[in-house]
Amino acid sequence: MRSGQEQAQTERFSHAYLQGRTPTMRAIERQVCGCDYGGTSWTSLAQSERLAALLELRPGTHLLELGAGSGWPGLHMAKISGCEVALVDLPLAGLRIAAERAIVEGIEVRCRVAVADAAHPPFADASFDAVGHSDLLCCLVPKSAVLEACRRVIRPGGRMVFSVIFVAPGLAPPAYRRAVENGPEFIETESDYPTLLGDADWDVRERIDVTAAYGAACGRQLAADEAHRTALEDLLGAAELAERLAGWRSKLDVIEDGHLRRYIFVAVPVV
Repeated sequence: MRSGQEQAQTERFSHAYLQGRTPTMRAIERQVCGCDYGGTSWTSLAQSERLAALLELRPGTHLLELGAGSGWPGLHMAKISGCEVALVDLPLAGLRIAAERAIVEGIEVRCRVAVADAAHPPFADASFDAVGHSDLLCCLVPKSAVLEACRRVIRPGGRMVFSVIFVAPGLAPPAYRRAVENGPEFIETESDYPTLLGDADWDVRERIDVTAAYGAACGRQLAADEAHRTALEDLLGAAELAERLAGWRSKLDVIEDGHLRRYIFVAVPVV
């Protein structure tokens, strides 16, 4: 049973995906990430292509993208690699946008969508060669359950590649609280990600620190919002825009202080 806080988060994401279709939000996204899918992660165009390479995607490969939202970066990875992709998420609004985008990109025959919880993907065991998710685990409560579900659906020899934002280890309580307040809603974990992965029978092959790129993207986000201030005020209202800008400034300060980090993990199933 999902909590009220989790259900409210799903509603906010649904609103964000619909709002992401507006010309203003698309222009901002292009400035920040180099794409205009209406995505909600910090994955840039260059990072999406790196993820596709790390996942070893190619024609005939079956990719599962969890927390797929409006299709970023799963659809782009499928487009450039020729792979098959299944997009899974809870907000129906995002998946409808993704399905429309798949048609625009000419890859609808290689794409399927499913409304489902990431901890319970509706697929048989060993169904996929690759699993990806972008800044998903830091936005979910059942992190271990999601990693176990990914392990269940991966084929022998497959791999999982994902990005995640987390609180830097060893912080004093005030710094820790500040990091949590400026991170994704469910950023806190009981164990670090290598431990969580190991407990779910994943072997970590690479840990790639992309914190600097995360900070740079946050800086671009602030600059893009400032550049589109008038249009954003019309779209959001003055009060919400002021809160949004203050949030980006605070987040950027925390990243620059080294209290929030973002990594890409590459993992394979333990044999």
